[in-house]
Amino acid sequence: MAAKPQARSVARLAAIQALYQMEAAQAGVDTVVAEFTTYRFERDLEGQTLAVADEAFFAEIVRGIVAEQGGVDRAIARRLATGWKLDRIDATLRATLRAGVYELMHRPDVPTEVVIDEYVEIAKSFFEGPEPGFVNGALDAIAHDERV
Repeated sequence: MAAKPQARSVARLAAIQALYQMEAAQAGVDTVVAEFTTYRFERDLEGQTLAVADEAFFAEIVRGIVAEQGGVDRAIARRLATGWKLDRIDATLRATLRAGVYELMHRPDVPTEVVIDEYVEIAKSFFEGPEPGFVNGALDAIAHDERV
């Protein structure tokens, strides 16, 4: 039996899903955080217990991105190719970048390598093409901007 994912890794993945849901359904942050906390974490699904998430960390990431979205989006925009706008990027990829950048900017206790590795792995779970490499390059560049 494979080891269960770490609670923060689960929280990061859930944060991407929550951000996507907020954008797709035009749902508010408090509604989505409450839904995840009530219905998705540590619940039984078809006889199997779902992975344990660091719920406080999840809520911090999601609420923090909403509160700091202007600065997070500007940090991303500075590293996009000329002529590209953040809204042209796939919604899941955009959520992944926002979460990674939020951690780089507001969680100095989390090592840069951990942030980048975690969000590249999340990107790999959603995409089979060049997107994980894009996440890696973008977060690495933004880390140099924000953490030097």
